[in-house]
Amino acid sequence: MPIINRIAEFKDEMTAWRRRIHAHPETAFEEVVTAGFVAEKLEEFGIEVHRGLARTGVVGTLRGAHGDGGAIGLRADLDALHITEKNDCDHASAVPGKMHACGHDGHTTMLLGAAKYLAETRNFAGTVQFIFQPAEEHAGGGRVMVEDGLFERFPVETVWACIIFRARI
Repeated sequence: MPIINRIAEFKDEMTAWRRRIHAHPETAFEEVVTAGFVAEKLEEFGIEVHRGLARTGVVGTLRGAHGDGGAIGLRADLDALHITEKNDCDHASAVPGKMHACGHDGHTTMLLGAAKYLAETRNFAGTVQFIFQPAEEHAGGGRVMVEDGLFERFPVETVWACIIFRARI
């Protein structure tokens, strides 16, 4: 499958992105460095970048090469938690009392990887809105993005996101 093979070629680059994000965690509405990194990557891929929704949110707009096919949103969360990391790996949190303990560094990385691939190929019809949401953990960043006009400015028919859910059984 060519999609899987091409994206597999991003592995080292994506690993570096995740480790960079993981080492520099920012909590709700403080994701300035993370948002800057995301915007920089989207621009590097040739994607139109919009910043400032919900203070630190980022939206990238990409139009496909095959005409109008509607619009979808792909969403990832940017924020970390107020938790002290006890790992001693090279990319452990450099910010005392904060860490990416819930996978948002991975979510952001996966969405950047998808953005890179789709921007490279543009082999789709319609528009993709890459939505990088701040403050997912306990602060209502999604609600604030909507209140700030997310769907008026970037209309979509559906939004897809990666969510990790753990439950005690």
